[in-house]
Amino acid sequence: MVSKLDLPPAQQRSDFAEVAIASVAGLALAVTILYIFAVPVAGKLAASRDFLSYWATGRQLVHHHNPYDRDAIWAIEHAAGLDPRTVLIMRNPPWALPLAYPLGFLGLRVAGILWTLLLLACLLTSIRMLHQLYGSPPSRINWIGFAFTPAIICLTMGQTSLLALLGLVLFLRFHRCHPFLAGAALWLCALKPHLLLPFAVVLALWIVVSRSYRLLAGFTVALAFTSAFATFIDPSAWPDYARLMRSPSVENQFIPCLADVFRHWLRPHAVWLQYLPAAVACLWALIYFWSRRAHWDWLSDSSPLILVSLLAAPYSWLYDQCLAIPALLDGAYATRSRKLLAVLALLILAADIEICFVKVTSTLFLWTAPAWFIWYLFARATAAKDSTLPPVTSA
Repeated sequence: MVSKLDLPPAQQRSDFAEVAIASVAGLALAVTILYIFAVPVAGKLAASRDFLSYWATGRQLVHHHNPYDRDAIWAIEHAAGLDPRTVLIMRNPPWALPLAYPLGFLGLRVAGILWTLLLLACLLTSIRMLHQLYGSPPSRINWIGFAFTPAIICLTMGQTSLLALLGLVLFLRFHRCHPFLAGAALWLCALKPHLLLPFAVVLALWIVVSRSYRLLAGFTVALAFTSAFATFIDPSAWPDYARLMRSPSVENQFIPCLADVFRHWLRPHAVWLQYLPAAVACLWALIYFWSRRAHWDWLSDSSPLILVSLLAAPYSWLYDQCLAIPALLDGAYATRSRKLLAVLALLILAADIEICFVKVTSTLFLWTAPAWFIWYLFARATAAKDSTLPPVTSA
């Protein structure tokens, strides 16, 4: 029998990195599963999640009322047990209303269970599909996705960012073989279009350069169908949504992301400043794509686009960073450095621990988006440096 001490140093480092990833993933997933099973037992716990805003929106739609009515939503949420000092409004565009509509026919607990299972399925499917896209290697690197703090927060809060993640992964999976389906899947990303603006700019230019108009057709059909259905169930949804987004309670709300910090630091009342980082990022994205247009590969070349999009998003929350999972797995599969994998596991563990003591609305989480991007740059740099060396994997 060969002892672990007899293994080559590289193999020992590989084992340490994978044990670190597996430990962090196992701990995070166990806590999440316990929380998920606790939700149907404790009604107040279910009423404290962001999911409540989708359920309240569905209740309004079922009764043919304005889904963006702040006072009406507050009354529904307060009756369900939400703190009366708080109101959660669904800010997704009207084409997302068909997602909330069926929830209005269900009780809060049943709807909460089904919604959580849907989000869990989105996470598991996305990670499994990414693992297959990289050739199903025997390592446990893909477990990073299970432990990723933003994804865990999405599950516990009931946020739609995991749906956007699934749409992004489906696009990466099917854009070559089934472009119409890949385009339709991008509708899920359109649930939160502000998160991927540089990505969207490059996608539009790539469609023209590569003449991938079937992909555009898929997205257009999906968007048109859901928009038409939203108009059918609520004919005044569009003006009501525009009125909500222009309201002072939305425009003046502070959101802990770099773009909003930049705006409040420079000129708090100049809303346009919040979109300036995204505009600069879009310009960079065009230059980045054009220099690689001849050999563009969405699976690997889009990773910097995704991370820069999240960094420069005009507004975003910590849980929205679950969209970084494809980019982080791209870097993790590419790097030959087991130390870097261990560092990523420790970064995720630090965020997991921090969320136990700090609210998700705190500016203390501003470090996460830059941290994922910097880690990815190091991972890709080591991949380029050691490209002549065989990767270290374990069975």
